[in-house]
Amino acid sequence: MAKRELLKLSAVLEEINMSRAAFYRMRARGQGPRLIKLPNAQLRVDRADLDSWLTACQIAA
Repeated sequence: MAKRELLKLSAVLEEINMSRAAFYRMRARGQGPRLIKLPNAQLRVDRADLDSWLTACQIAA
């Protein structure tokens, strides 16, 4: 089984070229990729979820 690639939020923000505040506003509207909260309260995004979300954004545009 392939290991999941979990990205730090800072890496995701850099990849999608978005500020942290804008990202959280988007999340408050129920949009954006799914977040994973680790036991130490750090946030991660699964690479597969991010890719799926970006593909959906392209289709919607």
